[in-house]
Amino acid sequence: MAPQRGCFVTLEGLDGAGKSTHVEGLVNHLRGRGLDVVCTREPGGTELGETLRHIVLTQTMQLETETLLMFASRCEHLRTVIEPALAAGKWVVCDRFTDATYAYQGGGRQLGTHKVEALEAWLHPDLQPDRTWLFDVPLDVARERLSRSRELDRFEQEGADFFERTRAAYHERARQQPERFRILDSSRAIEHVRAELFSQAEELEHAWRKGRLEGTA
Repeated sequence: MAPQRGCFVTLEGLDGAGKSTHVEGLVNHLRGRGLDVVCTREPGGTELGETLRHIVLTQTMQLETETLLMFASRCEHLRTVIEPALAAGKWVVCDRFTDATYAYQGGGRQLGTHKVEALEAWLHPDLQPDRTWLFDVPLDVARERLSRSRELDRFEQEGADFFERTRAAYHERARQQPERFRILDSSRAIEHVRAELFSQAEELEHAWRKGRLEGTA
């Protein structure tokens, strides 16, 4: 009998929202509950994807080129990491996925949604995350956090208008798919955000396990 399909969860948010801070904690929490978890990120997740990530984050290019490179990295990532892991019954925790392309290229860079939708429909028409956590903070909080972090890449160096559009695009995406998204107020203390994240992850795990029991009855 084939294993139950795994569970695909993603973490999204503006640069400086604290999203990446919680990835490792969530992975460790799920593993502590006995789950087989693959932790990955976008752009990246594969050797080729990491090469494309470096190019996208450091080199100036046309918006269409940037968007296509995001999906090129995603294609390799899906076919060689995400889809095989899910087929094997594993959980996949991914730092960003296609929602980020809607937000950053579609919203922030003002490409719009139609071209992103076309690429999404071509590459993964039948696959969406089972849960997406959107870590949300006011722009001034995100910018202040970034100012205290590492050297900024070319996205993080963008101005306030870019990030306001990006944040608005994220919220529009969440509004369109409320069954998948959970919005976390990431301006709170880390321990409060983590507690809410872990509680919601456990609820998802219970639903997933229930599905497995029903599927094997």
